[in-house]
Amino acid sequence: MTDTRKKIMETVDANKDKAIKFLQDIVAIPSVTGDEGKIQAFLNDYLKKAGLEVDMWESNWDELKKHPGYIPVEMGYEGRPNIVATWKGTGGGRSLLLNGHTDVIPVGNGEGWSDNPWSAKIKEGRIYGRGSCDMKSGVASHILAVEFLRAAGIKLKGDVFINIVIDEEVSGHGTLDTVIRGYKADAGISGETSGLAVQPACIGRIWFEIEIQGKAAGIQRRYQGVSGIELGYKITKAVSDLEVIRVATVKHPLYPKPIDSIPCMIGAFHAGNFPSSFAATCLLKGSMATVPGEDHEGVKRTLVDHIAKVAAQDPWMKDHPPKVRFVGYDAQASEIPVSHPIVATVSKNYTEVTGRQPEISGRQGAADTRFLNLYGNTPTVIFGPGSTAVMHSDDEYVSVEDYLAAIKVMALSIYDWCGA
Repeated sequence: MTDTRKKIMETVDANKDKAIKFLQDIVAIPSVTGDEGKIQAFLNDYLKKAGLEVDMWESNWDELKKHPGYIPVEMGYEGRPNIVATWKGTGGGRSLLLNGHTDVIPVGNGEGWSDNPWSAKIKEGRIYGRGSCDMKSGVASHILAVEFLRAAGIKLKGDVFINIVIDEEVSGHGTLDTVIRGYKADAGISGETSGLAVQPACIGRIWFEIEIQGKAAGIQRRYQGVSGIELGYKITKAVSDLEVIRVATVKHPLYPKPIDSIPCMIGAFHAGNFPSSFAATCLLKGSMATVPGEDHEGVKRTLVDHIAKVAAQDPWMKDHPPKVRFVGYDAQASEIPVSHPIVATVSKNYTEVTGRQPEISGRQGAADTRFLNLYGNTPTVIFGPGSTAVMHSDDEYVSVEDYLAAIKVMALSIYDWCGA
């Protein structure tokens, strides 16, 4: 390791307490999707004080709707800005975009949590709180990697863009609007949850609803009706059967265990509205996943055709087929070549920091990398300290050790990629 690289690592170590407090500070700011204004304002001020050029803007909802990557959402973007902070290079180097989101999923009333979901407390080497894993630790690793490089006196050749977005959990429109605004780079790193695995790919995710209509009847003549609950069970089983088929047939080298990677399931079952009333209707809500290389729209047709085939074998549903609708979250799978130089750069630096070979895998969750790869001409790899197995869980946490390692890997990767 050269003297400069040692200095970079030593700077991170010397600022360990600052790094931990910074993450605690942003975890403690509630930022459920739709309420990201406060945390974005905090980071805007922080980045300006760090000496970076900051572009903060609110998305134009009407303009977003014109883009082929747009999906319908119920809330606009007033008071919910995106951020790009630029560290301008001296010239002659490769540019790098660091992407992450600050919005998090709801916590309800804190049911299931051992502590306040916004406590950001440290217990047994872990920082707890909603967003600690997904993905404020990834965002913090990007910001601090740049800050500590500057503190070490590094002058880069290439430009670095720290891209901090909103609305990832619902649509990904923050990253899409970053692309629309014109930001692109020679490569990108997303700090999404990867458990420090280097991930050139992410799955796609498709939400759907299935509306089932039975036959109404009074409770005393219930035997004359057709139960929406019983029909719902049949269709729920049909969706499970489709998962079995997909797990057995869908293959991708970065997803060797399809059962974990491509769920196809019903997540919500709604039928009936009163204890003493016959339930003639049922509404199922579910999701399914895709892997890179699959025909996204073709997978949707597979679900529609499978439900139609099952319904055709039922004496009632053959004449009253269920209605399948695709509503809500809709994200395409995405990947860059495993051989891409940004994958090699992050992998090499992971080994330098940890002494171990990295896991090269596909992320078992959707990611905003799809917009950067498909529309932004910015081939992007995923690398972050949070675990996908922990994200969205009660008592969400990130390992302090992993978080600090991620800052070092990010700092060295920026240094190597952009040139100094």
